[in-house]
Amino acid sequence: MKTRVIMAAFAAAAVMGTAGSAWAVPEVREVTLEQGDFSRMVNIGYTLTGEKAIITLSIETNGVALPDSAVTTLSGDVCKVIEPGGRSIVWNAGADWPEHTVTNARARITAWQTNSPPQIMVVDISKGTSATAGNPYPVYYFPSVDALPGGGLSNSVYKLSCLVFRKMSMSEHPYGVFDMGDAGSGVYTRLTRDYYAGVFEVTQGQWNKVMGTTPSYFTEETSRMLRPVEKVSYDTIRGSAAEGGAGWPANANVYVNSFIGRVRVRTGLSDFDLPTDAQWEYACRAGTTTYYNDGLGTPADTSNNAQMNVLGRYKFNGGFINGSSQPQPSVLPTNGSAIVGSYRPNAWGLYDMHGNVWEWCLDWRADPPEGGTNPDGADSGGNRVRRGASWANSGTDCRSAGRAGASAGYVDEYLGFRLFRTLP
Repeated sequence: MKTRVIMAAFAAAAVMGTAGSAWAVPEVREVTLEQGDFSRMVNIGYTLTGEKAIITLSIETNGVALPDSAVTTLSGDVCKVIEPGGRSIVWNAGADWPEHTVTNARARITAWQTNSPPQIMVVDISKGTSATAGNPYPVYYFPSVDALPGGGLSNSVYKLSCLVFRKMSMSEHPYGVFDMGDAGSGVYTRLTRDYYAGVFEVTQGQWNKVMGTTPSYFTEETSRMLRPVEKVSYDTIRGSAAEGGAGWPANANVYVNSFIGRVRVRTGLSDFDLPTDAQWEYACRAGTTTYYNDGLGTPADTSNNAQMNVLGRYKFNGGFINGSSQPQPSVLPTNGSAIVGSYRPNAWGLYDMHGNVWEWCLDWRADPPEGGTNPDGADSGGNRVRRGASWANSGTDCRSAGRAGASAGYVDEYLGFRLFRTLP
């Protein structure tokens, strides 16, 4: 059926870049927006010139921008890296905005330089172990978590077959600067490179998609895939010394068949890894300087720690049965590890930074932590850093500055990880 233009004027495209960047600046031109007669499908055309870019879309009606949650059912050349040329997007306004008529609409297309991407990145790992470099995991980008399709993070797909990341931007307060460690003894630390941090700890379901195995202690069938993966070693995640994956900080190499190696190959992105010790703590704190990332004072470490009770799973809010007995593998997630995302996120939208499972970091453990600009830990050592504590620990262990270590081959039911990606 013939289409008709339903907007009075086309919106100018916005360009997001980095000051002083040597990259060619992408530019969006010739934006058109049309709707089919008797249809709620909206077709948007545009031309991208200059460098390839990540494209996102927002819609304005009657001069007011629709919320990101109302523009999620999209297809075509959007929410991913797009090569220059004539391109098109289809928005299903009937699915996203059924109670409203799309009138006086304006399409605003944003072209983000690939070295300065949007807030949210999603890796679709639903192809599982069949993915290859030639048949990769798709990578998508969104301006906010509200723009995620399918109802957002409440949809279990983001804990099973998609990896969701939030960008930690060093251009925003506190500008990558913080005191690493406990209050009064913290070490001045400065990070200069933006990075993506996993919104959730990697789950058993996500591990299974990438690796095809189920190594974890907890086996209760209705919930296990939504719980964090554990019993995975640093060597399994990155590769052992014999496989070339244990060279940090001298190099960032990983074994091609490790978890991170497979994600790198299957996305074509070589910068996925565990976080450094400093990156982990910066992301955990989310701008706070307090005991936990809730911004409140120091709690009494009791069996009823009101602050930890809402921040994450630990020994005394379900980790141990009645706070005293180790749960069996078949236990529901009311005990032992919790389904990821069950507790309140920090101010930057990251879940379970306190408790649930310990999380591996890249660095060799050294006390005190190294500090300085972009620290990468000791040059050698016996143990790699782990952070955040677990469902079997006290509230004291779960504090933002809490640190421990383990040998690279070590596994237990308390230790998992979170995936990061440091940007160029």
